[in-house]
Amino acid sequence: MREQSFWSAPMLRWAAAAIVVFNGFFPAVWILFTSLKTETELVQKPITWWPENPMLGNYVRAFIDQPLLHYLKNSVIVATGATVLSLLVAAFAAYAIARLNLKRRELILTCIVASSMFPLVTLLVPIFETMRALGWLNTYMALILPYVVLNLPVCTLVLVSFFQSIPRDLENAAMIDGCTRLGALWHVVVPLAAPGVFTAGILAFVNSWDEFLLALSLNSSPGARTLPVGIALYQGEFTFPWPIISAALIVAIVPVAILIAIFQERVVGGLTQGGLKG
Repeated sequence: MREQSFWSAPMLRWAAAAIVVFNGFFPAVWILFTSLKTETELVQKPITWWPENPMLGNYVRAFIDQPLLHYLKNSVIVATGATVLSLLVAAFAAYAIARLNLKRRELILTCIVASSMFPLVTLLVPIFETMRALGWLNTYMALILPYVVLNLPVCTLVLVSFFQSIPRDLENAAMIDGCTRLGALWHVVVPLAAPGVFTAGILAFVNSWDEFLLALSLNSSPGARTLPVGIALYQGEFTFPWPIISAALIVAIVPVAILIAIFQERVVGGLTQGGLKG
């Protein structure tokens, strides 16, 4: 009887949820503890989980050893710009797919999904050559435009599922009242699809914030580096200052964590509704 109760569906769900939560939070908690330790305490045996004498000096060193604040500013500008442009272009594309009588619509959606499956490393050389030809290397646009292209498939697919769920009668009523189709999109469809817009925006922002390969290859000058590339520079040829690196990682995690915490309900609702409607 006990075995049946333990392996029941609710217990399995709780166990699966606990595994997911542990897998998601444990690395971040471990990085936080590491950022509060000294290098001596970090290598001592047996391993201490909680820092014996928590110190904030590693955070001060993280900002002194590298221009972390400048890297943070670059990441904010690049991620925000890429997110805004991704949502703008994806809204037009999703509306066209959801509302216009396009031939072979399913094929278009299949191509959008397929385009997101190419490994980024295979696109690196063409993107680099394009940005060099345009003279945009070591600029914000060198990262913003490629990030828009990379974010478009997921943003478009999320918005298509939401736009399809909005009754056409609402748009027709707005156009009868004198609104253009473009006006109906921005004043009727987009506000009603707000959960989907927030979901797509958060996904685009996080993807742009975390990206490393293009940021390393396209913006190599010190003034144009983003946060992931800047954090990688704390590592020396023979030294690995893990407490300082961990402090910098916490600084990189905090903005995304705050953003997700603020819009948590909308993001969760958007993912759930998008899954049901798609």
